[in-house]
Amino acid sequence: MPARATRLGGRVIRRLMEKSVSNTMLISVLAADRTGLVAAIAGCLFDLGANLGDTTFAVLGEGAEFTSVADLPPGLSTNDVEAQLSALPEVAGGQVDVAPYSFKPHFGPTARVTHRITISGGDQPGLVARLSEAFGQYGANIVHLEAQKSPEPAPGRYMTRFAVSIPANTTDSCLATVTNTAGSLNLTVTIETA
Repeated sequence: MPARATRLGGRVIRRLMEKSVSNTMLISVLAADRTGLVAAIAGCLFDLGANLGDTTFAVLGEGAEFTSVADLPPGLSTNDVEAQLSALPEVAGGQVDVAPYSFKPHFGPTARVTHRITISGGDQPGLVARLSEAFGQYGANIVHLEAQKSPEPAPGRYMTRFAVSIPANTTDSCLATVTNTAGSLNLTVTIETA
């Protein structure tokens, strides 16, 4: 009985060790924006056995970017994934990169969003830089940033959205600085607590 338990325990330990070997990859696809792009990429990755983790998609002008931290099954190479994604008609002419992801694939405490801030108004060159410095001054981490120029009929109108993690002891000062900075540039600020 003890020998069997030892063999069984060894098998379990070996399986756990096999599962702990990371095959976590950063998958990035930049292609022309078109209907069905996300479905084609996600479907291809599913068919390959990839398990998607943190994933983003954004339209960037006439292009679009899909980025994901994904676990790939053992034996599936980055070249195989790149070839399969590049062969998709929806990705034709695009750029596909698959590389090992060397960071932990799980959030740390500074990735917990505490506030969502939207700033809108006319074009203000340097706005993102100024606000990013203000967040940094108060120990806030920008978890997600999205900046867009409005299409017609409101040309020249911009909207910037920040999802941030602000330490509790600097929240009031940080938000006051961001509001004052935007206000001095005649911009509208909306702040939501997450």
